[in-house]
Amino acid sequence: MTVLVTGLPRSGTSWTGKMLAAGGDLVYVNEPLNPQHPPGRCPGVLRATVTHRFQYICDDNAAHWLPAFRDTVALRYRWLSELRANRSPYDLARLLRYGTAFAFGRLAGRRALLDDPFAVLSAGWFAASLGCRVIALVRDPVSFVASWQRLGWTVYFHELLEQPLLVRDHPELLELRALVGSQDRIAKAAALWRATRAILERTPGVRVTSYESLAADPLTGFRGLYAYAGLPWTPEAERRITRACTGPSGAGTGFARSGLSRTGFAWSGLSRTAYRPMDSRRALDDAARGLSPQDAARVRALTS
Repeated sequence: MTVLVTGLPRSGTSWTGKMLAAGGDLVYVNEPLNPQHPPGRCPGVLRATVTHRFQYICDDNAAHWLPAFRDTVALRYRWLSELRANRSPYDLARLLRYGTAFAFGRLAGRRALLDDPFAVLSAGWFAASLGCRVIALVRDPVSFVASWQRLGWTVYFHELLEQPLLVRDHPELLELRALVGSQDRIAKAAALWRATRAILERTPGVRVTSYESLAADPLTGFRGLYAYAGLPWTPEAERRITRACTGPSGAGTGFARSGLSRTGFAWSGLSRTAYRPMDSRRALDDAARGLSPQDAARVRALTS
């Protein structure tokens, strides 16, 4: 059974996905629905055209998406499609990495793990139509908005409102029209958090998981997620998660400079995930950094 890890960007999806893959039973697939290349727009991984951030997929447009995702979750890599579309040295390196990972994973009987924040509004379709075990990370709203503020990120609500099927199924999103064109990044990020949380809470087949709870007690949290995903909790998985989540981050060391961690994983490089080895409990300490107390209080009010 395929596993989908989703949630808004900067909610811990990469970290969660990597920890679930630590047991060795999953092939990690990074953000196939990301409209930016890389990591998205790779037809070898997903042979379908992504037109929007937070692409909405449902039964009414599944004819475009279902065959493509069936190939992805079956670990069938489209070598020629990828080669026709992407030929830079970096792209060729990704082609070899993903192509061999898919082929080896299929031969070894492994399952796909999709780490994709941009699938968050389509989580119900992945659960119902592809039979995915869906894990949706939700971060504390103040920490979430603070993270977006530190990165200078914003959301363009027209990308949601221009998807008629999304607005049809979730008409409350029409309230976001008032923020189209707004320069108030705090209000926009808070509105995105609130709307997404409400949609996830009423979507069947989705396990909504608190990032903060998982970071505070990773071993207990991941043991539960392994059981939910139908993965064996092995001594090796426990050892690797312990070393990745409760030890020093390696910042400033040879491990960090080389892109290698004490866990034996290469977290940086071709996958370009946002995750780095860390003490997950300490990562909670400065999560609101960058927001004033007044801004933090405002976010609480906007998302309550």
